[in-house]
Amino acid sequence: MLRTHTCGELRIEDVNKPVTLTGWVQRTRDKGSLLWIDLRDRYGITQLFLEEGKTDASVLQTARTTGREYVLKVQGTVVERLSKNDKMPTGDIEVKVSSIEILNPSKVPPFTIEDNTDGGDDLRMKYRYLDLRRNPVRESLQLRHKMAQQTRIYLDSLNFIEVETPVLIKSTPEGARDFVVPSRMNPGEFYALPQSPQTFKQLLMVSGFDRYYQIVKCFRDEDLRADRQPEFTQIDCEMAFITQEDILNTFEGLVRHLFKTVKGIDLPSVPHMSYTDAMKYYGSDKPDTRFEMKFAELNDVAQGKGFQVFDSAELVVGICAQGCAEYTRKQLDELTEFVKRPQVGAKGLVYVQYKADGTFKSSVDKFYSADDLKQWAERFNAKPGDLLLVLSGEKAKTQKALNELRLKMGDQLGLRDKNKFAALWVIDFPLLEWNEETQRYHAMHHPFTSPKREDIQLLDTNPGAVRANAYDMVINGTEVGGGSIRIHDRATQQLMFTHLGFSDEEAKKQFGFLMDAFEFGAPPHGGIAFGFDRLCSLFGGADSIRDFIAFPKNNAGRDMMIDTPSAISQEQLNELSIAVQEVKK
Repeated sequence: MLRTHTCGELRIEDVNKPVTLTGWVQRTRDKGSLLWIDLRDRYGITQLFLEEGKTDASVLQTARTTGREYVLKVQGTVVERLSKNDKMPTGDIEVKVSSIEILNPSKVPPFTIEDNTDGGDDLRMKYRYLDLRRNPVRESLQLRHKMAQQTRIYLDSLNFIEVETPVLIKSTPEGARDFVVPSRMNPGEFYALPQSPQTFKQLLMVSGFDRYYQIVKCFRDEDLRADRQPEFTQIDCEMAFITQEDILNTFEGLVRHLFKTVKGIDLPSVPHMSYTDAMKYYGSDKPDTRFEMKFAELNDVAQGKGFQVFDSAELVVGICAQGCAEYTRKQLDELTEFVKRPQVGAKGLVYVQYKADGTFKSSVDKFYSADDLKQWAERFNAKPGDLLLVLSGEKAKTQKALNELRLKMGDQLGLRDKNKFAALWVIDFPLLEWNEETQRYHAMHHPFTSPKREDIQLLDTNPGAVRANAYDMVINGTEVGGGSIRIHDRATQQLMFTHLGFSDEEAKKQFGFLMDAFEFGAPPHGGIAFGFDRLCSLFGGADSIRDFIAFPKNNAGRDMMIDTPSAISQEQLNELSIAVQEVKK
């Protein structure tokens, strides 16, 4: 090794010890007769000290030629600092330099390598190898490493086996768009990159590997946002000879293990909530349960009073914001404008201020008496000093809009603390959901999810009412994992494909291998997949998953550093039997 110690490990007990350090120049401070250099590696920073008349002149001259991000090898002796820095672990000592070697000079970096850098997102993505030198990004990747390590420790302890599944697979019509890969050896034919290892992990259960996991790359060619990338990582798991409760208990254990070992938090037992209740009380299948503010439905007490907006609505529903009765007209107008934004979708907002003296002031005083509004307040369990916020309209849209308003109020009132964690299992999802564009039902999770046995007969009469053996893990209003008990017999799988609009020929062509496998003694099985990048960002208290991925893409799906996706040569196109006119910029 070129070094004897890292830049983060020397302490007061190392005084008088000869050391050799290597690293990058963080900053220099030249006071004429005195020169200090902060030397950085991924373990920390050590201050170097040189003095006119005491340090060899050639060494001092070399030190003065260094600049930010120069790579150095330094020899010297550890001494106690006169002016200690209690904000850094090495702040009690410095190294009195006896020799210095420039291993590599550096151009001036395009942004400062500091915790709070002056580089914007695009610039930092273009020079990601420099951004990775910054402490926050490095710490994020160290967190990711520890979470992967602890995931393996937990699953290994339960006899799970890690198995790699293929990356070049078959394109399927369900789910998000596939990334496709042309085959040179089979002109005109294509592989797809996996959106998940779903069918392969089911085949592993058929094969007798009753406990499988994989920390695996997956790919989806879809629109991007802060918590979504075209390539992402899952903790992918499957178990055989189990019930839904077995899955929930096992992977609640994994999440609690990660909180304990990575963050030192004892997460309490995770409650279960049905999809129906999640939508009724929170308007979302991934409710943030760090705070209460449940929905209260008002149809029976708000309709029939002459207020046409409510009388014509499928749903009248609201929330109670505690202690907000004295909101100003400006604040109430801002909330009204918020719910009317296109991405929220409400047409307006009704408010009721339950004043501290027990009186009511509302935007609908013309239609409702104080006794009427008192009924509303009782429905909300509201107290004097609270503010009632009410929306109305078509059920699904109104629930969605009120969920957005609830989250906004949670933010405004400081109820969504990133250092507080509330986990939840959401269960009993619908098996199918109607798609207006295609005018048919689609699988809400995927076509291999088992319906509740007692609901199977509804597939012919009321498909939308069929419940799935499906479950999601939600933490702080973010879905971090989801899975289901799978179909494991050919007849039920064929029935499912039929209700999803597959002909027998299409089902056989796409998934014949799986249905064939079900005829060779397939055990009952089920599983789950956690979004590993998303889980890491949640543990790290960040909104974006990018800093938890070493080399992420931007919102346009581009890698700014290597400039991809990019065009390929005509020669490559010819080899792949792709006509040039088919390639559009």
